[in-house]
Amino acid sequence: MRSIIDVLDLSVKELDDLIRQAVDISERPRDFADAARGKKLATLFFEPSTRTRLSFEAAMYELGGNVLSVPGAALSSAAKGESVSDTAKVLSCYADIAAIRHPREGAALVASEAASIPVINAGDGGHCHPTQTLADLLTVHREKGRLDSLTVGFCGDLKYGRTVHSLINAMARYPGTKFVLISPEELKLPAYVREGTIRKSGLAFCETASLEEALPGLDILYMTRIQRERFEEAEDYERLKNSYILTAEKMKLAGENCSILHPLPRVNEISVKVDDDPRACYFKQVKNGKLMRMALILMLLREAESPKEKREMGEDTGDVCQNLRCITTTEQELPQRFTIDPFTHRKKCVWCEAETKPLF
Repeated sequence: MRSIIDVLDLSVKELDDLIRQAVDISERPRDFADAARGKKLATLFFEPSTRTRLSFEAAMYELGGNVLSVPGAALSSAAKGESVSDTAKVLSCYADIAAIRHPREGAALVASEAASIPVINAGDGGHCHPTQTLADLLTVHREKGRLDSLTVGFCGDLKYGRTVHSLINAMARYPGTKFVLISPEELKLPAYVREGTIRKSGLAFCETASLEEALPGLDILYMTRIQRERFEEAEDYERLKNSYILTAEKMKLAGENCSILHPLPRVNEISVKVDDDPRACYFKQVKNGKLMRMALILMLLREAESPKEKREMGEDTGDVCQNLRCITTTEQELPQRFTIDPFTHRKKCVWCEAETKPLF
């Protein structure tokens, strides 16, 4: 048995297998209508969600299974102070598999360590969102016919954008990928992703503040919203919220085969006039997300009887994670554990992956 907390929990072969399975499901849906009959999926969402929660639930129903849903922290025992670990143990008594979204980074990993059923990370703060990445990968594959040798631009909130971090982690494993990182200085890609993933992979990348300059050379443009909920200071959000707006006029700068992706929801960063452009793929991503979640659920249910996967959980070094969004700030009895990144030489919190200062 294993859980999926980060897209890196899946090998490149497994990603390719999931894509093939998702395409198979889309072409022969009736053949999978009873594939999860008798199984229950628990969806536990401590943050607002439309697409991800409904996508998981639709996926399970279309596989013939059932859903136990907790749509918000206020309606769960978390409102009474129950820990993530205890909640996960409770879910294990009722369901066969769980999908969890939580505002604290590392919460899904905590849940997976406590649960005796597979846990899927449906988004933990600004950290990871692996199943959105699966939706993105299927969309890119369907639009381009491949996942290698593509120039991919990420625009907007690259600092807190968990979908950006997850997709970079996935596409960095495909040869010939080039990343173009488009953001204001305050929202640049974190060092642990830029250095620990892109540079470590030896792939080409560049950073720019200009969307207009980047557009002509892109195969994929991945737009993101500036996320109000990730800012500690409201004035910082107000100052940055309109940094990038993709309009029909700006689309004239993009190549005719450039595909536009967005994890949604959007605010104003993509004009609705772009929706009719054949290069707009963000609503295709929604359907692709359901298909990939169906494939992932089937994979994890098939593996549910195998021994629980053991993870590298680091050591207690006496340090305290300084990330204010880390799950350790609210789960008071959770041990502070760190690994050492061999590339950046920094201690990294095992829960949220925030790094300390360099060791040397």
